[in-house]
Amino acid sequence: MDDWLKDSTEVEASWVTVDLAIFTVRSDQLMVLLIERGVEPFLGRPALPGGYVQKRETLREGALRELREEAGIDGSQLHLEQLGAYGDPRRDPRGRVVTIAYIALGPDLPAPVGGTDARCAYWAPVCQLVSGADGLAFDHPLILTDALEEVRSKLEYTAVATAFCREPFTLSELRTVYEVIWGQHLDPSNFRRKVLNTAGFVQPTGEQRLPPTGRPAALYRRGNAWLLNPPLLRSAGHPT
Repeated sequence: MDDWLKDSTEVEASWVTVDLAIFTVRSDQLMVLLIERGVEPFLGRPALPGGYVQKRETLREGALRELREEAGIDGSQLHLEQLGAYGDPRRDPRGRVVTIAYIALGPDLPAPVGGTDARCAYWAPVCQLVSGADGLAFDHPLILTDALEEVRSKLEYTAVATAFCREPFTLSELRTVYEVIWGQHLDPSNFRRKVLNTAGFVQPTGEQRLPPTGRPAALYRRGNAWLLNPPLLRSAGHPT
């Protein structure tokens, strides 16, 4: 037998899955979507939604299908992007499974509904998981940690924070997104100045919202810029 053919027969079969870290801001808290697994392995354990990519699916199509099947959420309107690939040979007890992790972001997403192999789906406060994420199945603690830092970093250099806001929004609502994700208080006047001085970040609608008390607040929508120049940088000592 040729050496190359012998080597090929010893290659372990592998499978491809997708996992999703889906973030939203609800009640001034950063939330991530979790499911309770209804099948082995890790029966009954919390996990990020995800599953096997079907034969004729693209990775993105698989991610959207899993989100719809396991949580009842239409991901087509969310900000969805790849985070990275995770392929530790010990990450899944069923065998060699490589997962492509996605980040999905949306404004005040609805209560999820579990389906397929998920007993239930629910929103969990990220702040509680960061310190106790070891309870998640597979290598999802690592994926969640990486996804959170990716979102925190993107808030500095891109307009992704607007993905958490329903349009039109106020600058106060936009500032809340930064505060809950970074875990830092931001001076309102300083934040307003930085946002309005960043070309293309937001665009005024010319309308105002009347709050129950206080002055009317100007309304904005996302501008035409994706990369922020200058960036909005975190202060030293941000959460890890």
